[in-house]
Amino acid sequence: MTTSESLDTLRHSAAHIMARAVMRLYPNVQLAFGPNVENGFYYDFLMEHRLTEEDFPKIEAEIKKLIKLNEEFERIELPVSEAVELLYGIGQTLKVEHIRESLACPHPNPLPEGEGTNNVLPPTGGELEGGLNGERTVSLYRQGEFLDLCRGPHIERPKEIGAFKLMSLAGAYWKGDASNPQLQRLYGTAFFNKKELEEHLHQIEEAKKRDHRVLGKQHELFALDSRVGQGLILWLPKGAIVRRQLENFISEELVKRGYQQIYTPVIGNIELFKTSGHYPYYAESQFPPIQLPDGQQQEAGGRKQEAGDSREKVETPLASAAACRLPPAASHAVLLRPMNCPHHIMVYQQKPRSYRDLPYRIAEFGCVHRFEQSGELSGMTRVRGFTQDDAHIFCMPEQVEAEFRACIEMTLNVLQTMGFRDFEVRLSFRDWTSDKYVGSAENWKIAQASLEKVCKEMDLPNLDIVEGEAAFYGPKADFVVKDCLGRRWQLGTVQLDYSLPSPERFHLEYTGADNKPHTPVMIHRAPLGSFERFFGILIEHFAAAFPLWLAPEQIRILTVSEKFGDYGHAVLSKLQASGLRASLDNRSEKIGAKIREGRLDLVPYLAVVGAKEAENDSVALRSHKEGELGEVSVDGVVEKLVKEVRMRVL
Repeated sequence: MTTSESLDTLRHSAAHIMARAVMRLYPNVQLAFGPNVENGFYYDFLMEHRLTEEDFPKIEAEIKKLIKLNEEFERIELPVSEAVELLYGIGQTLKVEHIRESLACPHPNPLPEGEGTNNVLPPTGGELEGGLNGERTVSLYRQGEFLDLCRGPHIERPKEIGAFKLMSLAGAYWKGDASNPQLQRLYGTAFFNKKELEEHLHQIEEAKKRDHRVLGKQHELFALDSRVGQGLILWLPKGAIVRRQLENFISEELVKRGYQQIYTPVIGNIELFKTSGHYPYYAESQFPPIQLPDGQQQEAGGRKQEAGDSREKVETPLASAAACRLPPAASHAVLLRPMNCPHHIMVYQQKPRSYRDLPYRIAEFGCVHRFEQSGELSGMTRVRGFTQDDAHIFCMPEQVEAEFRACIEMTLNVLQTMGFRDFEVRLSFRDWTSDKYVGSAENWKIAQASLEKVCKEMDLPNLDIVEGEAAFYGPKADFVVKDCLGRRWQLGTVQLDYSLPSPERFHLEYTGADNKPHTPVMIHRAPLGSFERFFGILIEHFAAAFPLWLAPEQIRILTVSEKFGDYGHAVLSKLQASGLRASLDNRSEKIGAKIREGRLDLVPYLAVVGAKEAENDSVALRSHKEGELGEVSVDGVVEKLVKEVRMRVL
């Protein structure tokens, strides 16, 4: 067992002990789910007592008592019917309901009115949350009087928990459905020793100082306004400058690598997304379809669908399977797109393609929308409207490995240019026991083998293969980076797709050298992921002190007094003419105050000008990172800064 797996096991056991402590202290507690999360764990409770942070000392004291008791974790395997009877008998009706829904297991007596829920949506991940996959037996874990449905594993004895702490509270709905009972979510963390906990708490304090939501407002980079809508970002002028530099950088890379940039609409005919499978697959996280009056929805090329049209519509397995739980969507409907790929496929299909046209690489800074739950929204890192640095490559099977390698190389270059050099690559493969995936098993095996071969040949750092995390249409490589505080963020992604181009989906074709039709392979790739999320991470990574090439304001000229305003304007003109983002502070404030303000504004360079500098055609240059640089000629400043921008120095 690896260190991370051991820590996960420790924390899962700590979650059980926390739940046991809550049940000892408060009456009528029903357990929901209690999975591990990044840096800790949580447990959801349905209970009468309203938890507050004032309860934390009491709960932590009870946890200490339970750890001191050091009672072992006992695994119990029971037939489903017996497990249901046992859990029902101790009043854990949420767990009874979960088993019944997952396994369609009848109970000899119906649940009393008002207990449990009638939710029919599939569970959404966590401790036995993902469904029970048709097992005839289930596992429970007992510790003293505490008993819960759980797959495990657990540590042998609680005394292995060297340090723990309750962290925060939140609200949640049973199985994520707002029509279900509201639960109380209690977060905690645990470590093998107190030193690790102290380091973790220190990191949290540092992260608070770098919170992009605070820094974004303080430095006027972006805004969120309820009058616009939850999860919808307003890019303010300074933030827009940073975004534009990112876009320019990506565009330069696209030109170097043979991509053509396109623009496509943010909405589309709902049939497009049914064909792709995105509408069924993402239905619960999409904005509702927009119904159009009869006669206003047209086919491609402006021709209306007419009665008796002999062309058959593709009936996708996902669409059929999801019909029982999806909202009705009339044929005359459009959808705010959750993904860009169906539109890019339409671009590919605008004319017949030959093998000589491939690989065909198209890219777009494409805006998409997803209806994230309000409780999951967070600044710029979890939003409802965002722009992806998206691209799609259509190629022949024999070109897949070279194109996938090129995508990986581009992603590596982008991340390293931004200062992310500590990362791992996670290959997400198919779970062969799940039916959520589309496409033939043969193509999935080919795709996964191709990805693994390329990644191993490139000797990518910390390569990890994870089953069950693939996109529904194909396997993918995700880049997980560590920022300056050691926090992990999933950023760039490259995804292989044999499914969307297939006859069962969009039936893409190209004419091969044999003059016969063939199906291309599709590669999805986005080095940044989305501009919003990436910008939020960048703000925290640099603490809003962006490197010169990204900084909204690169250099500020500070006059010692207003009488040097003319010289200050002359320096400003020269800097701006060289393409630098420069400004002039010619206020009557004291120079010390101007310098302090410039440093607080995180301007990379400050140029002080007075009598000496005016006489020598120079400035007294200060760097935010290096401090005093002394007197430098204006031409020298231009040369230094332009070179730094060109080389994208960090």
